[in-house]
Amino acid sequence: MIHSFLNYSKSQRIGIILFFLLILVAQSVYFFVDFGSYEIQDKEQQAWLSKQSAIDSLKLQSVNYKPTIYPFNPNFISDFKGYKLGMSVEEIDRLLAYRKQNKFVNSAEEFQAVTKVSDSLLKVISPFFKFPDWVKNKKSNYQPFEKKYAAKPEKIVVLDINEATKEDLMKIYGIGDKISDRILTEKEKYGGFVSMEQLQYVWGLSPEVLENLNKNFVVKSVPSIKKININTASVKELSQFPFFRYALAKDIVIYRSMNGDIKTEDLTKIKGFPVDKVKIIALYLEF
Repeated sequence: MIHSFLNYSKSQRIGIILFFLLILVAQSVYFFVDFGSYEIQDKEQQAWLSKQSAIDSLKLQSVNYKPTIYPFNPNFISDFKGYKLGMSVEEIDRLLAYRKQNKFVNSAEEFQAVTKVSDSLLKVISPFFKFPDWVKNKKSNYQPFEKKYAAKPEKIVVLDINEATKEDLMKIYGIGDKISDRILTEKEKYGGFVSMEQLQYVWGLSPEVLENLNKNFVVKSVPSIKKININTASVKELSQFPFFRYALAKDIVIYRSMNGDIKTEDLTKIKGFPVDKVKIIALYLEF
């Protein structure tokens, strides 16, 4: 074997030696180097992973979170409040329709009779019902003062809402400086109120405050407002009317051009027209 090896040329012998050295190096690398897979993470990844335990803790808290329910008067449940309590849309609508009749529920039984909520839901939410003190006193026939000490009811002087001053409005319980300014601003915007129903669109007025306003104020005389002719006004003129936006003014003109002169009963047929305000808007229009 040695003899045959020596018969090779010098370049062949060098090649054979280098081949064996290459095999030896490869075996050494395979033996000493760990080729196990590992993940190289940058600093940002390491920072996120260090916060993973805190994130997992917050997720667990959100799963176990139960909202706190505070005592409330069920007569003033909004759509969102009813949804959070677990009421269906139909049950909420029944309550809102009942309240529109200016009626109040005074017990959990009356609440269920009006809304038709299930016994299980009523059992969960009724402990949080908070009715006015006079409701409780009425049930127990409790009279806080003897009749001889009872104050005589103050005579209500009904004023014209269009002539009311800021001081007149602030005499109503629940109306302060800002809300009185909003009412006067609303009156100036339209040139005067034509109906007490317009006050329900003033932001910040609760049902109790609206009820007190209706007891103390009325529209005694229709103000001399400048009416807008809906059949001759241009899109620009209609869009300047406080109840109309530009898109609605454009739809009014399109409807007019396609169907002829608009009458009161045609208002609800116009695309985007505020149907809930049609009676009030019609008082500001000429046909």
